[in-house]
Amino acid sequence: MLNSKTGKLIAFAIAALALLALPLLLQSTGSNSWVRIVDIALLYVLLALGLNIVVGYAGLLDLGYIAFFAVGAYVFALLGSPHLTDVFPAIKAWFPNGVHIAMWAVIFVAALIAGIVGVILGAPTLKLRGDYLAIVTLGFGEIIRIFLLNMDRPLNITNGPKGLSQIDTIRIFGLDIGQPLEVLGYRFEMVTMYYYVFLGFVLFAVLLSYRLQDSRIGRAWMAIREDETAAKAMGLNTRNLKLLAFGMGASFGGVSGVLFASFQRFVSPESFSLMESVMVVAMVVLGGIGHIPGVILGALLLAGLPELLRHVAGPLTQLTDGRLAPEILRQLLIALAMVVVMLLRPKGLWPAPEHGKSLSK
Repeated sequence: MLNSKTGKLIAFAIAALALLALPLLLQSTGSNSWVRIVDIALLYVLLALGLNIVVGYAGLLDLGYIAFFAVGAYVFALLGSPHLTDVFPAIKAWFPNGVHIAMWAVIFVAALIAGIVGVILGAPTLKLRGDYLAIVTLGFGEIIRIFLLNMDRPLNITNGPKGLSQIDTIRIFGLDIGQPLEVLGYRFEMVTMYYYVFLGFVLFAVLLSYRLQDSRIGRAWMAIREDETAAKAMGLNTRNLKLLAFGMGASFGGVSGVLFASFQRFVSPESFSLMESVMVVAMVVLGGIGHIPGVILGALLLAGLPELLRHVAGPLTQLTDGRLAPEILRQLLIALAMVVVMLLRPKGLWPAPEHGKSLSK
């Protein structure tokens, strides 16, 4: 029945109702911590979908993807906080009340800037593959973080390690998402409001990813992933297609950064470390490279697993008489879980049906 059109509609309706009711059920427990965890997980899903374009579709291993996340976050932090007007009198003369550009305009600007930065990264790496490409992109991600860390002198642009605070929240048709909303006596908390905004962006990203996957460009990316030499021999412009993959994936990261900055209302270089890049790559690989449902599953698991293991690490710390800190135990358990999954499911938890078909033949 589920294979029929009616069955699929029923399944989609049930899934939609579950997604809409999820934050309300979590909020009813009396704590907003689990809703906040789900919000962060949705941001990671958006990041993983963007990286999947580069790694999953085009087959380009990018270990510096978090740099585009940082670019989007700092673009919104600069255009949606009083930092520029406090530091530069000339800007204050133009904007006496501070630079507070609407988030929807900043999203377009951040996606464009992140896309340009992605193309700049991709340009010198066109002839690199595999490990060499990973090393170059890793270095690029660290360069961006170090720039953000040190661009507080001689001109204080990023405020260095102190970060940027007092960032604007999202406004939709005049409604401030950063403030609780009461509807018919029911109170929607800030984290719940952000959940629905993030969910809308994730659904749009999933739709766009499916359209890219089935498009001519998506099939060209997959041809490059399987055999770049054969793709070039068939007449594909691999140079432009690679640059497009870098730019498109970076745009997803820029949009995610804008949402992250508005949600946290504070950004600092420590939020964009190398470990974050590794985690996003692990989400794509763990879920299933090139398979959208698998990427979403991997992102949700790796984003929520640390919080679930928090309840396990505490008792284990007591068993070791405090010799191992809970944070160390959490990292150890996450690493062990990833090793076990990769041993049992080397192609990912939910691999693409077509992935590896030619190799098996």
